[in-house]
Amino acid sequence: MTQTMRKAFIENFLGRSPDWFKLTIIGFLLLNPIVAFTMGTFVAGWLLIAEFIFCLAMALKCYPLQPGGLLAIEAVVIGLTTSEAIYVETVKNFPVIMLLMFMVAGIYFLKEMLLFTFTKILLGVRSKVVLSFLFCAVAAVLSAFLDALTVTAVVITVAEGFYGVYHKVASGYGYEQDHDQADDDEVNELHRKDLDQFRAFLRNLVVHAAVGTALGGVTTLVGEPQNLLIAKEAGWEFIEFFLQMAPVTMPVLIIGLLTCVSLEALGWFGYGAQLRPAVREVLNDYDRFESARRTTRQKAIMLVQAACAVLLVIALGLHLAEVGVIGLMIIVLATAFNGVTEEHRIGHAFEEALPFTSLLVVFFAIVAVIHDQHLFSPVTDYVLALEGSARTAMFYVANGVLSMISDNVFVATVYISEVKNALLNGEITVEEFNLLAVAINTGTNIPSVATPNGQAAFLFLLTSALAPLIRLSYGRMVLMAAPYTITMSITGFLAVVYLL
Repeated sequence: MTQTMRKAFIENFLGRSPDWFKLTIIGFLLLNPIVAFTMGTFVAGWLLIAEFIFCLAMALKCYPLQPGGLLAIEAVVIGLTTSEAIYVETVKNFPVIMLLMFMVAGIYFLKEMLLFTFTKILLGVRSKVVLSFLFCAVAAVLSAFLDALTVTAVVITVAEGFYGVYHKVASGYGYEQDHDQADDDEVNELHRKDLDQFRAFLRNLVVHAAVGTALGGVTTLVGEPQNLLIAKEAGWEFIEFFLQMAPVTMPVLIIGLLTCVSLEALGWFGYGAQLRPAVREVLNDYDRFESARRTTRQKAIMLVQAACAVLLVIALGLHLAEVGVIGLMIIVLATAFNGVTEEHRIGHAFEEALPFTSLLVVFFAIVAVIHDQHLFSPVTDYVLALEGSARTAMFYVANGVLSMISDNVFVATVYISEVKNALLNGEITVEEFNLLAVAINTGTNIPSVATPNGQAAFLFLLTSALAPLIRLSYGRMVLMAAPYTITMSITGFLAVVYLL
């Protein structure tokens, strides 16, 4: 092979990623087989998890699909899991995949109405503390009845719309001109500080909203996928599920909202960024510009989008169909009644979600490794061996810690299955089972806000097109979530110990 061709292969591998990152991934790929054959697949499995988390942490350097995918392929090759196991995990989570494919695209076709509504809120509420509280609280309420990923998709769409408007002006373009909002080269020097501050402002709002989805998602049977699974095993209906969880979820909700207000008031952990007057004026000008040029046809489009949004809330709230199917319905209605019939215009709506959908399947491959190598078994066996209130408390802790590094749905599935078997075998009573079910649900939902790994909505936000625009990296997201993790997790633990 010629020197030129060798250089071309090196440059093509993982594209524009830093050389040190490329060498690190190559090192991982060389190390894993050695560890698997010398130290065993159990150790190799834990090493693979650490490597995958590293890939997620470097999401701004390289989208995790490629390096993470290479690790997943190698896991199959060296026998850490099988392609059949990955397929089983994927099919098990097919409703989530459908949600991403269709619901996120459906939200895209409502963006004009969403941007109009949230612009009025953003410009109307001048207090950053109140605005942050609204984003967190509204996200919590919506996630209790809808779906955290759907709510996150709305927040991403709105934040990206705001960012695009200001970045366009800061780059010297008119509102109707196309430009690359990821390119800062054309940003006027006078606008650079305002742009950085605006990025921080948007980071604050989207992280508050993301935490809000966790606060609301834990409270109801429909809030998160594992909630439904746990309710099915326990035989709880909607109201009973809410009441069983309330001794833990209500104190956590209150503390979470108080944490939101405190962070904004104190300006700690990267919060407290204000909307500068120059940015507010641009958004005000844009709002006036859009209002002045809005034609009757455009008003009709927004009315259709508003009607679709109402229908979306009703359909999700009453669970008339799987979330993905409802999303497809929204796509059909919003495009049919608003004249969007060209294939390329429809296809553009799917660009945001499909890369993350692919990454999620790679994540399921890592989950398959966890399952096949029984990586969580030592923790599970230890916790099940405990008795009384100590067991309930440790179930909460164990589920929380494991959910920080793995999929919280998978962790909940493992633990609720073990507990149900213990109930059927007469090892625990129904009362003990109910307490453990509450500990499992709250444990997988609350401490898992610590990292983007634990919550699909967090991972979606981290790997979205918005994250690099507002400079939301893995490390920064962990740092911003840290105060929430501490206050909410401790509150949840105390509630499990003293209120259940």
